[in-house]
Amino acid sequence: MKQFSFTSTQTGIAAGARMGTIVTPHGIINTPAFVPVGTQATVKSLTPDELSTLGVQLFFVNTYHTYLRPGLSVIGSFGGLHAFMGWNGPIITDSGGFQVFSLARPKYKPADRDEESAALVKITEDGVWFRSHWDGSKHFFSPESSMEYQWTLGSDIHIAFDECTPYPATPAYARKAMDRTHRWAERSLIAHTKLWQSHKKEGKPYQALYGVVQGSVYEDLRIESAEKISGMDVDGIAIGGVSVGESKEEMKNVLQWVTPHLPHDKPRHLLGVGEIDDIFVLVEHGMDTFDCVQPTRLARMGKLYVPPNKVHTGTRDGYMIDITGKEYACDTSPVQAGCGCFTCTHFSRAYIHHLFRVRELLSYRLASIHNIHFVTELVSSIRESLGKGTFLEMKQQWLYNNHTY
Repeated sequence: MKQFSFTSTQTGIAAGARMGTIVTPHGIINTPAFVPVGTQATVKSLTPDELSTLGVQLFFVNTYHTYLRPGLSVIGSFGGLHAFMGWNGPIITDSGGFQVFSLARPKYKPADRDEESAALVKITEDGVWFRSHWDGSKHFFSPESSMEYQWTLGSDIHIAFDECTPYPATPAYARKAMDRTHRWAERSLIAHTKLWQSHKKEGKPYQALYGVVQGSVYEDLRIESAEKISGMDVDGIAIGGVSVGESKEEMKNVLQWVTPHLPHDKPRHLLGVGEIDDIFVLVEHGMDTFDCVQPTRLARMGKLYVPPNKVHTGTRDGYMIDITGKEYACDTSPVQAGCGCFTCTHFSRAYIHHLFRVRELLSYRLASIHNIHFVTELVSSIRESLGKGTFLEMKQQWLYNNHTY
């Protein structure tokens, strides 16, 4: 039995906003849902219990990184990521493709590399050869090996192996990469099915597979890809290639093109998008889950989320304050008035400012707690607004001074 299902309710709002539930072997995900990124099998500086308390339902772990360190044999000896990390909730893993294309740049410069071995990434029809960004060692990822790795990791949701199209890309290259992504998706599905049969015999739970829609910023390619991936027997749909340099307007265009061609009975995940103003747009266009490093990355820089007002409006760098600024050195107020997170109920802006100024590690924890709480509460309020039919009013309230879209 596939212990994975999805149900949704169209809200009748805007372009296709909807609410739903994703049932996995490790719990239920109420959608739409924000998915924090745990690159190295951890959301930096936070414990699994803290993530649960913050309302995190699902988080993202990178296959590329865990494959290199600590290695699949280590994680496999624990029976998978859940036991290794001490997290009992749902996990989603990527195929490794994005990191292969973006991070396979050695930090060292060996003196005697020939021209062929100097290549950082070599794409073939079989898969991708790349060099570890840690030590320059050579590795190979294919659709089949990516599926095997993700089944070993034991995540609840896998992403099919795809070619991460760079931006900008010519129409010819975008089509070449998209066609290869489709062929790799078919191979991923075949490998996934075989792996499920073998795991099922061992009494292990089902792990779902999402196919990936590509096509860069070209309408005809995006529609073709959406129809191709939707026609496959995958459990869900992931939309890729909208977080590699595209503008917000281009991201919105992709969603407008793709959404009408996706099945209503399968969950949709938007890869790598999640700035505050993005959230309203992607929800409006029917996305169910979305992952983003932004809340925690900004937190470690001292950028803390606050609701929009006359000072902090919805600009690209808005919805936040820079707690490292000298104006907060004696500020006795919490980061956000009325916020119920641990950070805001226990500490002042002045204290957090001090921690950042003296580079204390606690600064990262407190800032990350607040930012993740902020986003999960925002998305929870969005779910509530969808149920009440007030989503557009909420969107207007948050984006009233935002001219990005």
